[in-house]
Amino acid sequence: MRKKEEKTNAMRVLDQKGIFYKIHSYVNTNAISGIDVANVLQENPNVVFKTLVTESKTGNYYVFLVPVNKELDLKKAAKTVGEKSISMLKQSKLLPLTGYIHGGCSPIGMKKLFKTVIDISANDYDKIIFSGGKIGYQIEISLMDLKKAISFELSDISVDKN
Repeated sequence: MRKKEEKTNAMRVLDQKGIFYKIHSYVNTNAISGIDVANVLQENPNVVFKTLVTESKTGNYYVFLVPVNKELDLKKAAKTVGEKSISMLKQSKLLPLTGYIHGGCSPIGMKKLFKTVIDISANDYDKIIFSGGKIGYQIEISLMDLKKAISFELSDISVDKN
C-alpha cells in the first residue's frame, strides 16, 4: 500500500477549490537551490519559480514569483506595486508572517493574502512550478488555474543572474 501524500496548506487550498494541479517531490535528494530543484525535476529553469516575500518602508508586504535562474529586480518590483523601495523580508519574519519556512514558501495558503506579482515570462509557458508549501514539494499549475486560487498580476520584475 502506497503511503498517502502529505498535504500542505497550498495543496489543501487547491483541493478545496477543486483546482487541478500536479505535485512534484524531490524529498530524497540533495537539491537546495532553485536550479538544483529544476535539475532534479528535469524541468526547464524558466518554468520553475521561486517565491520571494518583500516588505516596504510603509510596512506593506508583497509576494513575487520569479524563475529560479533569474533574480528579483527590487526597483522594478517596487515600481510595480507602487512603492518607492522594497527589501527582502528577513528570514526570521517569514514563518510568523506567512506560515511557511524559507525554501518552502508557497504563494498559495499563506496566513494572509498579500499582493502577488509573477514575472511576465510565466506567460510564455503552459504551466509554472513553484513551492508546494514544504521543502521537497513543488506544485505544477497553469496560470489560468492559479488565478482561481490567488489574485496576482504579471509584470517584468526579474533580471538575469550575473
